[in-house]
Amino acid sequence: MPRAVPLRPSARSAVPGFRVMEILGEVERLRARGRDVVSLCAGEPSGGAPAAVARAAARVHERNEGLGYTPALGIEPLRRAVAGHCARWYGLEVDPAQVAITTGASGALLLSFLAAFDPGDRVAVCRPGYPAYRNTLAALGAEVVELDCGPGTRFQPTPQLLDAEVAAHGPLRGLVVAGPANPTGTMLAPEELAGLADWCAAHGTRLISDEIYHGIVHTAPAGAPADRVHRGTSAWEHDRDAVVISSFSKYWGMTGWRLGWALLPPDLVPAVEALAGNVSLCPPAAAQLAALEAFTPEAYAEADRAVEGFARSRRLLLDALPALGWGATAPADGAFYLYADLGEQLARHGSSLEWCRRLLEAEAVAVVPGLDFDPARGHRSVRLSFAAGPAAVEEAVSRILRFQSRP
Repeated sequence: MPRAVPLRPSARSAVPGFRVMEILGEVERLRARGRDVVSLCAGEPSGGAPAAVARAAARVHERNEGLGYTPALGIEPLRRAVAGHCARWYGLEVDPAQVAITTGASGALLLSFLAAFDPGDRVAVCRPGYPAYRNTLAALGAEVVELDCGPGTRFQPTPQLLDAEVAAHGPLRGLVVAGPANPTGTMLAPEELAGLADWCAAHGTRLISDEIYHGIVHTAPAGAPADRVHRGTSAWEHDRDAVVISSFSKYWGMTGWRLGWALLPPDLVPAVEALAGNVSLCPPAAAQLAALEAFTPEAYAEADRAVEGFARSRRLLLDALPALGWGATAPADGAFYLYADLGEQLARHGSSLEWCRRLLEAEAVAVVPGLDFDPARGHRSVRLSFAAGPAAVEEAVSRILRFQSRP
């Protein structure tokens, strides 16, 4: 029987797909056909989880114990371990009751946005920036405000940009920042993050700080404390009303384990706990039990060695830039991305999307066009992930140079 009213997807679901995931699908298809693909596409460390974490996971599965549902905000030992990690890296005293273990940083973002913002609230994000901020907020009914953060502000927001936005269009309910940022790798100096936190406090704006790439830092920002290794500056060093997002995916290389966390101000803890119990019931139990080993000296040392590998890959790319002949690049102070304008290559290929498509077809190198990160000017730029390691980066550069030298 025909339906009286056709069914359709919700309007809120009409968000752009994430091209990184689409390109990963194409990489898988090409490899299945026998192509030797070098992927500088995803932000996925090639080394995987630290050995101590992998051993713990094997023990958990062998014993098949503790794999039922856990509390909605995660097991108490892991919440305590995250609090200890914050003390170790930032000198912060964190109540484990304010730690929410989540299904990846993505889960932490979703729960935090749901708890902090109502439909119609104006929430500012940076452009260029991680597209899931913009798309998730839009799907939840927020009004996404894109701040044009170019090289003049090192691709980061400033109080002046926020003042101009408020003067032109009205108050902001939230601000999402990241440092190191995806795709640019730029960081906020401690005084810059403090200035943004002060601005948010003065304007009734909730600060959401994505700190997923903390620990992967190549150049310490001006003003960073000289008495410790710089891992990144946490928003909680300046504003305990902020929400801090982090994860095991990047520094520890545990991308597929789908385990992250949020540091929550007291007013958001009950809301996030209730939402988490409904949205996901609990984070993955086996991953939680294994992740306790991430905070051991062995795992920290292994993760730091991986960061040294990222630094070597970064240097290979930076040294290759003159030969590549591209335009301006972001500083890549942290994380494992190079965000670059294609410069003269645009005259030949028209856009970064077409350049990436032809490169993958001709030389089997997967790179992401900038349109995911900057809908306004991303047609000029590409993001290369050097998380795959020096050998992959060296081979990719060789193939890109060959591709660009063709008539």
